[in-house]
Amino acid sequence: MTSKSNVPRNLPPPVALTIAGSDSGGGAGIQADLKTFHAHGVHGLSAIAAITSQNTRGVTAVHPVPLTHIRSQLEAVFDDFPVAAVKTGMLGNAGIVRLVARELRKRKPAWVVIDPVMISTSGSRLLDEDAIEALIKNLIPLADVLTPNLPEAEALLGHPLRTAKQFAQAGHALRALGARAVLLKGGHGRGNTLIDRYFDERGLMEIHHARLPREGHGTGCTLASAIAAELAKGAAPRQAVRRAVAYVQRALKNGYRPGAGTAFALRH
Repeated sequence: MTSKSNVPRNLPPPVALTIAGSDSGGGAGIQADLKTFHAHGVHGLSAIAAITSQNTRGVTAVHPVPLTHIRSQLEAVFDDFPVAAVKTGMLGNAGIVRLVARELRKRKPAWVVIDPVMISTSGSRLLDEDAIEALIKNLIPLADVLTPNLPEAEALLGHPLRTAKQFAQAGHALRALGARAVLLKGGHGRGNTLIDRYFDERGLMEIHHARLPREGHGTGCTLASAIAAELAKGAAPRQAVRRAVAYVQRALKNGYRPGAGTAFALRH
């Protein structure tokens, strides 16, 4: 599912960094992000914030990486590479959230995409409850694009979202937390047609697409990293979001089942 790069062959590709957790099953997290960067013609860097033991059936263990080592990874990549875009995913706890926020404020990358990963598809908690406040206070204000799904948006705002009116209000409320734009993902909604809602200073942009008859693993990670890759390549945010949504749809439509679980891996 390669996306053609607009960078001439004689020039190095743009660089994007993912700060997230490692997925031993290869379908989500750092592994999905790097696959997505490569498919978009972007050189991918990584800083691993947590190590998970997981497969297509679920997550069995989570081990946060010590703060000193996360900091050293970030120092190593920022001191050597021209990082055009950063995508954050699973960060695990409040200390890691605050560390990543401090480093991003210090380094000031051109684009920051925040995927507020909290709970895995199988139901495992991937962000401590006390870290939500740190996410809201420290990291979300740095986001050029914030990409919550409906359960994550509910956790950030502290109330359920059930109607189109509530979805619209949620988008504006999440922007009020400091994010310059919000992509409220519709995958947890109902019906055969899903609606992703993108909110920015220009208002609401809806992206409609059909619900595919399969459960994907790593779709949220892939979507956020595809947005970061498109931004790194020079796309405007609305264009980057539209392209990323289309990319995930193609990758899931052509997906496959690599393990014994029901989740499909995306074909990048």
